[in-house]
Amino acid sequence: MKLTKPALSFWQIFNMNVGFLGIQFSFGLQQTAVNPIFSFLGAHHDELPLLNLAGPVTGLIIQPIIGAISDKTWSPKWGRRKPFFLIGAIIGSLCLFAFPFSPSLWFAVGLLWILDVGNNMAMEPYRAFVGDKLPNKQLSFGYQMQSLFVGAGIVLANASIFLFQDWFGGAEAVVDNAQRIPKWLYYSFFIGALLSVSTILWSVLKTPEIPPSDEEYEIIRKHNAMPLLERIKTPFREIVDAIKDMPKLMWKLSAVYLFQWYALFVYWQFIAPMFRESMNFDASEALSQAAKMNTTYNVSTIIFAMALVPLALKFGGKKVYVFSLFLTGIAMLSIPHIHDPLLVIFPMILFGIGWAAMMGIPYSMVSKVVTHERRGVYMGILNMMIVIPMGIQTLTFGPIVKNLLHDSAVNAILFGGVFFIIAGILALRIKQPNSNDNDSAILVGGGGH
Repeated sequence: MKLTKPALSFWQIFNMNVGFLGIQFSFGLQQTAVNPIFSFLGAHHDELPLLNLAGPVTGLIIQPIIGAISDKTWSPKWGRRKPFFLIGAIIGSLCLFAFPFSPSLWFAVGLLWILDVGNNMAMEPYRAFVGDKLPNKQLSFGYQMQSLFVGAGIVLANASIFLFQDWFGGAEAVVDNAQRIPKWLYYSFFIGALLSVSTILWSVLKTPEIPPSDEEYEIIRKHNAMPLLERIKTPFREIVDAIKDMPKLMWKLSAVYLFQWYALFVYWQFIAPMFRESMNFDASEALSQAAKMNTTYNVSTIIFAMALVPLALKFGGKKVYVFSLFLTGIAMLSIPHIHDPLLVIFPMILFGIGWAAMMGIPYSMVSKVVTHERRGVYMGILNMMIVIPMGIQTLTFGPIVKNLLHDSAVNAILFGGVFFIIAGILALRIKQPNSNDNDSAILVGGGGH
């Protein structure tokens, strides 16, 4: 029997995306708190990019492989994507709990590697899971709902940082065992550990996966019957073949992502140090100010995530995406020139509009031009386009900031703003994908059950 994907209700799409709250709480801590922790433990400005190498490397390796493996997975009890993002959430939860107890810089760096493995193991199967469930006409709404939870998770992470600092004393540090991580920072990581598992469990229990068609199930059955060595090789072959067949839209998007994600990594690494320079704050005050500003832009993301859906439908996702990149570039070019902690809120609102578009529109466009059978691997490849620029940034930006930017965090943020403007110019080359609802038929029945 042939069926197209049924349209889902608001609450079904809501429940499906709840798990992003926990994943993004973890990423929010990485964006705002991890680099200051490295600084608390003795890292210098020019060392921060290289210390963040875990994110690009694990994303490059883990996400496309897990995405390809999940394409060839089916369990009547657990589904196709769910086992991967549930295991990833458990790994991430354990690392978040341990992070504030780091006795040294290199212990914290090692935990970041393991944490990134867990988060990356969860992320791309989850993005593919959303695409699996929704018909084309609901993809924009589904991925913008994902954007809303992305913003909400990061808001909660950053709000917890500056609220706990206010409640429990930002200048207070743990001196036992020579630790220099403020005690108030512990509680944010403990909350993240709890949310990482609980929100994923909510989505797992509330959202059933669509069983594979008879044809898909036969492919999965043949794959599982292969010798172990061949099964290990299969994901790598899938990735290579998918790259060869990659739609032109993704190739053009990769050029945009090179500048976009390089700039974003610069922002996350240098926003707290920048406030030390531009506003003469101490380390704890700068971390608190960065958390407040990151909260601001993610509140903006929550507010504008759903508002972008009708705009994308009316004007096309490409135009909204291009406009958002220019807004983010203007925001980053403005922030270093503002010395009032309150006035800097305004460019952060623009940054949040851009972040809302970046976290939803590209995934919606890609989902419309890739096949259902390869959605997992293509979501993994899309993440490769994110982590390769991040990897380049971690390897190149330390010498750049030290030798060309005069070891200035202010100059680093300005550099990122220029890169966002370049990304917006390159995004003009993208061709808007069709928005029709030509979903492939889903065959229900047979061995899939």
